[in-house]
Amino acid sequence: MHDVCLALLWHHHQPYYADDVGRENPMPWVRLHGTKDYWGMAKLLEEVPELHATINLVPSLLQQLMAYAREDYEDTHLRISRLAPEDLSREDLHYLLDNFFMVHVDRMIRPYARYYELFRKRGVSVDTAEQSRKRFNKRDLLDLQVWSNLVWFHPLAFEQDKDLAALLARGKHYSQEEKLWLLEKQRAMLAEVVPMHRRLQERGQVELTTTPFYHPILPLLWDKRLARRAMPEVVLPKYLDGYAQDAERQIAMAVDYHQKLFGQKARGMWPSEGSVCQGILPAVAAAGIEWIATDEEILSSSTDGWVSRDGQGFLRNPEMLYRPWRIEEHGKTLQIIFRDHAMSDQIGFHYQSYDAEHAVGDFLSKVEAVGRATSGNASQRPTLLSIILDGENCWEYYPNAGVDFLRALYRRVAAHPKILPVRVSDYLAKYPATDKLKHLFPGSWIGHNFGIWIGHAECNRAWDLLHETRRHLLRRTEERAKPVEILDAAWNELYIAEGSDWFWWFGDDHHSEQDALFDRLFRTHLQNVYRVLDEHPPAELARPISQGHRAAGLHTQPTGLLNVKVDGRRTYFEWINGGHHVCQGARGTMSQATVGLLSDLRFGFDLSHFALRLDARGGSLSERLAAIDAVKLVFFQPEGFEVKLSHLDRKTPKAELTRNGKPVAHAGLKVAADLILELTVPLGSLSLKTDDPVHFFVQLFKQEKPVERVPAEGAIEATVPSADYELIMWQA
Repeated sequence: MHDVCLALLWHHHQPYYADDVGRENPMPWVRLHGTKDYWGMAKLLEEVPELHATINLVPSLLQQLMAYAREDYEDTHLRISRLAPEDLSREDLHYLLDNFFMVHVDRMIRPYARYYELFRKRGVSVDTAEQSRKRFNKRDLLDLQVWSNLVWFHPLAFEQDKDLAALLARGKHYSQEEKLWLLEKQRAMLAEVVPMHRRLQERGQVELTTTPFYHPILPLLWDKRLARRAMPEVVLPKYLDGYAQDAERQIAMAVDYHQKLFGQKARGMWPSEGSVCQGILPAVAAAGIEWIATDEEILSSSTDGWVSRDGQGFLRNPEMLYRPWRIEEHGKTLQIIFRDHAMSDQIGFHYQSYDAEHAVGDFLSKVEAVGRATSGNASQRPTLLSIILDGENCWEYYPNAGVDFLRALYRRVAAHPKILPVRVSDYLAKYPATDKLKHLFPGSWIGHNFGIWIGHAECNRAWDLLHETRRHLLRRTEERAKPVEILDAAWNELYIAEGSDWFWWFGDDHHSEQDALFDRLFRTHLQNVYRVLDEHPPAELARPISQGHRAAGLHTQPTGLLNVKVDGRRTYFEWINGGHHVCQGARGTMSQATVGLLSDLRFGFDLSHFALRLDARGGSLSERLAAIDAVKLVFFQPEGFEVKLSHLDRKTPKAELTRNGKPVAHAGLKVAADLILELTVPLGSLSLKTDDPVHFFVQLFKQEKPVERVPAEGAIEATVPSADYELIMWQA
């Protein structure tokens, strides 16, 4: 195999959550990810000095980390965490019960007996905070305050601090003093994050790169019409003016702030969401940036498909992906690298379900395959394989927060004779790009387009509100109506509103339980432009943009008993009373390059069976599942039960029911696969009775590897109905 230089680039990002004008910070994610991912990822790299990598740090994240370290920054979650239970107001208590379970349930609640006990007591998605609060005593509330912060500490922190480990091991009956000690420990760890990254940079192990300050989609600031290149039929906002000065300012601010914090100017840049276009290149180069990175689909589109994947996922002309390229505009030159999005997605979305050693072995085999595929390269340049993904969001889906996977990965890569982990700038200094792209296709790392951030009615309204606010501010600036420092503060609020994250949550691509809050924050920053100028914001900015789409991960509940004939045919009225989950294929803060095979999951009960239906995305289910080896129906409740379906090419697939891996007799279990897949399981075989909870998910496997999960996280939750269920529902 050809030598492979492995360029790992971890992208660390959070939007600017704080409303500095209104003195409010409603979201805790900088603080919580800080003690887990930003601290922990640096610590893991410290363990393996031979492992060279690149970390991209967005200035809006760094600015907030520094504020926490100075102790002049507080969020609502932290304020309520600090309060003694007896000092919680009714509003505080409702916030606590609504927000202190907002973590990945499977990995961050279920493994901890006390936290899971509190989770079940809360009745999330069943009862309101008001309904459940009477079930929580003072000790419960104190333990909940501790646990909602404790699970966000990185596993290495427990390895290195025996007092912290002892607190975790005890599990319950925490005191107010212990809680405050924990929160101070949290602050101290946040204060270590920036110095730790600077040390990794100074010892030559890690290259630190940047992103435009508040994470805007640069091409859309430059020219919204660029969205039409990949989406010719897209409906654009009313106002199409570009804001080239804003794009240049966001870049320059980022470069200056980065140098101030780390003592060196960033040589590389990950443009927000990997979003690039030809027009932004001179502004990026003028700021001193030498290289940028984006997704392989941009290279494919920029070469008219010359570098692309076939229907089986194999690369055409792979040696042209695994090398740097040169791009030029108006006499300015940059180098650009393209990430392998399939391998990046393996880490981001799939390896969480593997055994750690198995996952690392699979990854290394793929790296070696890249080396073999490029071994015919006449150049003496080693192959450059770029793996680029979020450095924070995926680890909460991994066992042990990804520590076992990353430790094994780093150590085995460092010891591999043909794989050399590199910092991107080191590779480019030794092997600069020789191939030139004539024109850089405008797009992002998601679908090589900008569809998530523009084109939907909500996104377009947000862009128009931004434009109208900017036009007003520009007029006031030209009039010199206020002192420079006031105008600068107003512009800063506008730059925050230009961030990509607000647009991410508009439309129907992504949803979270905090959609309304993101909507309000976006409009708040626009309102702040007027408030800083001592003017009244327009009434239009008080009207919500989001139209209240279904939140991701939620599902409807059954409304009546089912009468299903298990034949694999689409019979509407059989399932009209079933619960329903739409398979969206993307997590809230992360998106995959590919969509899943399943489009819909339906479920319900008759008086003696649990019933499940799966629909495929585009075509009959039996055809779509032809390449899948197995479908598993996995139950959290009743605990330990699993139904495995194999031989999916048959009209009647093979079905096996197990509990904790041991076979269970299942007389009466039925399954059929045709246009849809239908399955019924006797309640008795699952040891279920009336009013018992049923929590489950479905997973697809190929070659013993999980390739899709529905829902993407958490579980579908229901309750076994009683014989008078339909009467109760009718009366309700």
